[in-house]
Amino acid sequence: MIFHSILFKRTEDSIKEETLEAPIFFVDLNLDQIIDAITAGKEEYNLKPFFYTSLNDSDMINYRHEIMRDLENDTLFDHIKSFAQNMRTMREHLAQADKLYYKYQKERWFLDAVEIYCEAVNCLAGELTRIDLKSRGFLAFREYLTDYTQSEHFTSLLAETKKLKADLATVKYCLLIKGNRIKVRKYEADIDYSVEVEKTFARFKQGAVKDYRAQFSAWPDMNHVEAKVLELVAQLYPDIFWHLDNYCEENSNYLDEMIAAFDREIQFYVAYLEYVAIFKRKGLKFCYPQVSNTCKEVYDYEGFDLALAYKLLGANSSVVCNDFYLKGEERIFVVTGPNQGGKTTFARTFGQLHYLASLGCPVPGREARLFLFDKLFTHFEKEENIKNLRGKLQDDLIRIHDILSQSTSNSIIIMNEIFTSTTLKDAIYLSQKVMERIIQLDLLCVCVTFIDELASLSDKTVSMVSTVVPENPALRTYKIVRKPADGLSYALAIAEKYRLTYSCLKERIKL
Repeated sequence: MIFHSILFKRTEDSIKEETLEAPIFFVDLNLDQIIDAITAGKEEYNLKPFFYTSLNDSDMINYRHEIMRDLENDTLFDHIKSFAQNMRTMREHLAQADKLYYKYQKERWFLDAVEIYCEAVNCLAGELTRIDLKSRGFLAFREYLTDYTQSEHFTSLLAETKKLKADLATVKYCLLIKGNRIKVRKYEADIDYSVEVEKTFARFKQGAVKDYRAQFSAWPDMNHVEAKVLELVAQLYPDIFWHLDNYCEENSNYLDEMIAAFDREIQFYVAYLEYVAIFKRKGLKFCYPQVSNTCKEVYDYEGFDLALAYKLLGANSSVVCNDFYLKGEERIFVVTGPNQGGKTTFARTFGQLHYLASLGCPVPGREARLFLFDKLFTHFEKEENIKNLRGKLQDDLIRIHDILSQSTSNSIIIMNEIFTSTTLKDAIYLSQKVMERIIQLDLLCVCVTFIDELASLSDKTVSMVSTVVPENPALRTYKIVRKPADGLSYALAIAEKYRLTYSCLKERIKL
């Protein structure tokens, strides 16, 4: 297998032009929060475009699964992180070289950057040979890296770099300072009298004295005197510094494009696995889902909303997991139940799971099988926009019409409380019309609604209900279970909790 990319198996699978804007459904599903958390601290790699583009082939997804599994080997993971750190140090040296003014100083920083690069590549190539790799991506990359490190180009670069560094290490010179004049000449095995001087004057020493020795600045910048001295030293060793000039000119494009791309792309996996580790340490489960673009029987056990879980773990709160499955002709979850009971979170979880699976990532849950969609749409409640001169109901209708006109039988639609701005009678009528079209399209859908009639509309609908603690209906369990819609919103329990019932208000008014 010819190595092309650690993200894409084949050349034709690659992204032709990276997407810079997040998909429109990201905000509704809180995927923007998830991707922000995953890529935090890795801005230098510009990873978000990788998370903005889903895959459309199950083999491409398996290609990434294999690489993720290899990276679960701690030894390999540490080697990749070490390589990334070396490459980061190399970039810092190049950036510093660009900032400097004096030629020979810039060239020395460049030389050090090349040396760091060569050592990082050589080190990674050696370490990969000692690891039992399984994935097609890593096996192909190891082969590429081995060939590269044995190539004439790389071995020459490495040899020349080491020779130049060794030559520069031989440069020795003396500074003869007299008044405000400095004379530079080669070091000629001059005798060091400092020990003799110290010994001679030791007898006059009467105790500790102030240290008048000057310290060289650790700043990389040179002053004009240091720069002039360096110029004079270069004139003393013209061959070495001529070699340095030529080296920098001839090796300006030393960085191999494939290795540079690997350094960036591998961070997609590293960032996601580091993010997942936060949840695993708290006992939450992740799995590699089976992904199919033909079978619509989907399931996930012990799944959860990643964005919400990240916040809850930060606040040391527990995370509630939920199960779901669709079998046979079932296609649509109709989620009803009390307010603030986790219905919207369930819908978001369904969307997040399918999107992350389409990226080739492990998903929350103990075991999962998910559908590889062609398009994903969300219809969540939005504030009325006064600029478009449309009422809320009209806006809802236009949005859902656009979604249905673009949907295919391989799409996924997630709807959250549609038609809340109209009467119950109209909402039932309009919702049934929308659902009939969705059923006709035979696509996967989650519909969060207050209309219980939708739950039993067809054999393709599955009723899911958010539950409460039986002994205290004011307390939500956030568990979403399969059962017929019961029409209970438990609003009275909430009103009682906050003493807002008629009797409570009447009593408080009297007080």
